[in-house]
Amino acid sequence: MARKKLFVFDAESFHFGEAPRKIGRAALTLLLYMLLTFTLAVLAYLAFTLFFRTDTERRLRREIRMYEELYSGLEERGDLLGDAIAGLQHKDNDIYSLVFHSGTPGLDPMSVPADLSAIDTLPDAVLTGRTAAKADSLLRRCADVDSAFLRIFRALSDSAAVLPPMTLPVEEISYPQVGASAGRKINPFYKAYVFHEGVDLLVPRGTPVHATADGTVVSAASSRTTGNTVRISHAGGYETVYCHLESMDVRAGQRVRAGAKLGTVGMSGQAFAPHLHYEVRRDGAAADPVGYFFASVSPMEYANMLYMSVNTMQSMD
Repeated sequence: MARKKLFVFDAESFHFGEAPRKIGRAALTLLLYMLLTFTLAVLAYLAFTLFFRTDTERRLRREIRMYEELYSGLEERGDLLGDAIAGLQHKDNDIYSLVFHSGTPGLDPMSVPADLSAIDTLPDAVLTGRTAAKADSLLRRCADVDSAFLRIFRALSDSAAVLPPMTLPVEEISYPQVGASAGRKINPFYKAYVFHEGVDLLVPRGTPVHATADGTVVSAASSRTTGNTVRISHAGGYETVYCHLESMDVRAGQRVRAGAKLGTVGMSGQAFAPHLHYEVRRDGAAADPVGYFFASVSPMEYANMLYMSVNTMQSMD
């Protein structure tokens, strides 16, 4: 369609001429056209979104409605679960306070220290200093570990070297079942600090107890304090002791191999609850038995066992 031409009358020449085009009006017309086009596009989009749904939108709307219906119930159940956990924590604290006379140990003794959670807020100078100090400490520890490994390799290369008892006396035990280790612990009957000569392993009554190394049974007898007790002599001056047994399956003078069943866990003698009191001695001197568990468990499990045994102040016998 041809553009309409506008004519104006020239009073001086008495002629009609084509009127000049006005750029401003043309620009305004273009702007109005673009605005109208945009408005129509928006209206068309809104109409499409209001009256038409894609499969994805329908699925998402169904999920939203489902979550809205479930949310109130989930919120109530979450509150109940939080109250139950708080009650269990309170009971746990009471048990450790009344029975073990100590605070409740952390759920994960190998967790990251709390002060590291704000590490991104530390000044660079402080962070650098701490990192350097930690690196120096780790280097010194690495040197100590290297030195210890060298001593171990030299000992193992000696044909006359004797390995200590390094297996677990009960199978499939984990660090939460490790109680008080050797040292000053609170006796459950006298409520006073006494020297505890072994480690308490908290396992159910009837759990099989096994020899931790080859040896000879020195005695298998009952005592008023340690109950049914088995003592085994091993090469290298080592001796292991298994106390509070419910039953004993060996006799004095009998040769046993590592892993042989000695009896079952009980609470004979003066025992606060069913458990195995296990001792390791070298030339008559009591040692910390947990130090001999590292060869039978993972490094993380061993570290957790060591943490639990050291921080549990209440013995079970």
